[in-house]
Amino acid sequence: MWRNRIYNLKIQKKLMNQAYQAQVAPARLVIVSRESALAMWQAEYIRNQLRALYQQTEVSILGMTTQGDQILDVTLSKIGGKGLFVKELETALEDGRADIAVHSLKDVPMHLPRGFMLACVGMREDARDAFVSNRYANLEALPLGSVVGTSSLRRESQLRARFPHLKIESLRGNVQTRLSKLDADRYDAIILAAAGLKRLGLGNRIRDLIAPESSLPAVGQGALGIECLSSRLDLEVLLRPLHHAETAACVQAERALSRALAGSCQVPLGGFAEMCGSDLRLRGFVGSPDGKRMAYAELRGVSTDPEALGNAVAQALREQGADDILAAL
Repeated sequence: MWRNRIYNLKIQKKLMNQAYQAQVAPARLVIVSRESALAMWQAEYIRNQLRALYQQTEVSILGMTTQGDQILDVTLSKIGGKGLFVKELETALEDGRADIAVHSLKDVPMHLPRGFMLACVGMREDARDAFVSNRYANLEALPLGSVVGTSSLRRESQLRARFPHLKIESLRGNVQTRLSKLDADRYDAIILAAAGLKRLGLGNRIRDLIAPESSLPAVGQGALGIECLSSRLDLEVLLRPLHHAETAACVQAERALSRALAGSCQVPLGGFAEMCGSDLRLRGFVGSPDGKRMAYAELRGVSTDPEALGNAVAQALREQGADDILAAL
């Protein structure tokens, strides 16, 4: 008898799931994405999850080349920031060519344009920075004058503070382009996000994972965000099974910290939150590009109010001179 009850419960659950899917799933769903290999991997990953959940829905991807992808000879901080990676995608949402956009959350500006929302935050991959080199095992092994490539003012500031004997040079392009420049001996080492390398199956290129204590990650690093029009509450319901509450709380605290300090890729700023039991631990820093001035703060707070924690860490950084550092920029 108990086997029949379990079987009946399974059938009931299956029917309820089918009814739920029929209620919320559209006939067609279009994902807009940048056309880089990593961005397409992320879009395909979300597409596959949605196809598994809503088998009657046709899910496709619209690939686009953004302004940020086109301008590779100038640092992002000089041409308008990482928002250049999302503007064209938001236009596709606005004019109806696509329903959702998949982003690396570290590329998403702290203030979304009016009419847009982050409907879903996926589970975070490894948030750490990765040391990649063909000759050296880690940052500590690099000799005097070694050339390290990075596109991030955040990484540059922390590198210069810890290793003033190294030469830091700009490095733009997608993951494969950056690796090819390393392989052409233009750099002794480069620093990339570990998440991107792992997602692309390039984890074997990582020589060392840099602890947050040594290189505090970018706000949102390793997490995926799904954006849509704020009027599309139906999509928020549709995406709910993909939402990872723990990652969302961490990212919310990090983004609140960055917003409070007007953070962007034009500011050497890092923020990294992680769950500690039922609480959140948030670490943040603001530094000068040359690494000579640095403000650092760390606090814990309740996970139910991540924005309050982010604002508190921002205030602690201000008390250490963050406003003066930012004003000098």
